[in-house]
Amino acid sequence: MIGTVDIALQYGGITLFNNANVNFTKGNCYGVIGANGAGKSTFLKILSGEIEPTKGNVVKTPSERISVLKQNHFEFDEYDVIKTVIMGNHELCSIIDEKEILYNKEEMSDQEGMRLCELEDRFLKMDGWNAESDAKILLNGLGITNEYHDLYMKELTGDQKVKVLLAQALFGNPDILLMDEPTNHLDVNTIGWLEDFLIKQENSIIIIVSHDRHFLNQICTHIVDVDFGKITMVAGNYDFWYDYTQLMQRQLRDQNKKTEQKMKELQEFIARFSANASKSKQATSRKKLLDNMNFEDLPVSSRKFPYIAFKPNREVGNDVLSVSGITKTIGDRKVLDNISFTIRPRERVAFVGADAVAKTTLFKILAGELEPDSGTIKWGVTTSQAFLPSDNSVYFDGKDDSIIDWIRNHSNLVYESDVRGWLGKMLFSGDEATKKVRVLSGGERVRCMLCKTMLSGANVLILDEPTNHLDLESIAALNEGLIKYTETILFTSHDHQFVQTIANRIIDVTAGHFYDKQITFDEYLLER
Repeated sequence: MIGTVDIALQYGGITLFNNANVNFTKGNCYGVIGANGAGKSTFLKILSGEIEPTKGNVVKTPSERISVLKQNHFEFDEYDVIKTVIMGNHELCSIIDEKEILYNKEEMSDQEGMRLCELEDRFLKMDGWNAESDAKILLNGLGITNEYHDLYMKELTGDQKVKVLLAQALFGNPDILLMDEPTNHLDVNTIGWLEDFLIKQENSIIIIVSHDRHFLNQICTHIVDVDFGKITMVAGNYDFWYDYTQLMQRQLRDQNKKTEQKMKELQEFIARFSANASKSKQATSRKKLLDNMNFEDLPVSSRKFPYIAFKPNREVGNDVLSVSGITKTIGDRKVLDNISFTIRPRERVAFVGADAVAKTTLFKILAGELEPDSGTIKWGVTTSQAFLPSDNSVYFDGKDDSIIDWIRNHSNLVYESDVRGWLGKMLFSGDEATKKVRVLSGGERVRCMLCKTMLSGANVLILDEPTNHLDLESIAALNEGLIKYTETILFTSHDHQFVQTIANRIIDVTAGHFYDKQITFDEYLLER
């Protein structure tokens, strides 16, 4: 068991939450949700002991082992992959290291021999002989195959490091597992594997921060909501929590409407009969009743929903896009191999597959940022394209523009009042609109890019992982905006629900695995 007793946290003079009493028990999976900046990740750090709360304390069963998904992708660069995974169990790893030191000694004292016997006994009880094979099973399940196991972490790509650190967190069946955004940078197949793995951990406490609605629905038994300056828990998955909170808010609003109507009736009676001697007692009684009536407070949520709507300047004609025989090699690897397809008007195409480089490379070619090694692309004469890349750093890094100037430079808007109107829709109000774009967070940058895309008036949207860095509210708003968009969408996303609710065609451009079919995402997963 792990829980909090009267936990409070103040950060930068702001109270994120106060008097939080939450208990987590074995066999359950808890999804932690809340707006960006509400304190979700900080709450996990309090549970792990990485930071101290302003007041209150964390209680935990002493014998239970906590495992935390590491966020520093360079921390283990000098270790090999297998060693990095086994380091997820600190005690087992220290036993292995100490054994190695003792066995490498030319001569061993009696005391050292006794110590070695103790280590071997503990090693056996911890199933240490299977540690390496267990690590390999986890790595292969996450897509890090055997050829990478003997490499050093510094030799891996960023996405591969993420998977190794995830295997590290999962290694050794920890009693308490804390993970912050574990599905980031994972492909759909790997997310599915992770869902299955976590569901089977019946003897663990799993606490996860995630913006992936489908993931939360698949694995969570409870939702922990960080909002209104407090932390509350609801039994059920994300959809149940959402329906429950919407119902509670409707009930409060309905109750206030009834109260308002009742108060109005009482006020009318008092005004009409207070001067009437025969009715004065009744009027006085109703006045006392009126004085005791109150509206139920509707708490102010930290959640904010941007307004996202894409409106094309013109409809697309009969010809949208023809791709023929596209081939592209990056480094020494052929990521696109003779890719051909035709996009028709108003199609909504999700590009899927395990190879993120292939998808991003194709999108850059379609957007004119890269040239193919061979093959051709032909856009219809009536098309206009807007590209939202997965890596938007070139638009922001080192730029000294304010957000207002940045939007003005990437649109036809002239007047500051018009620019501020659009920025307000994207949750940049007041002084926030004057911030320098170089200091924006990942989510703020994506909202700027979405604003730029909306202002483009394009009738073809090319979106490479548009949900990256966004909170649940922004993802929901973007999801709804794209559902209502009437023209053509080409996109990639690791968000299952996002793809399922938008796409009507699935294309996999992974070299050697090309797939193209008019089908929903769930149907594609069943078929594949």
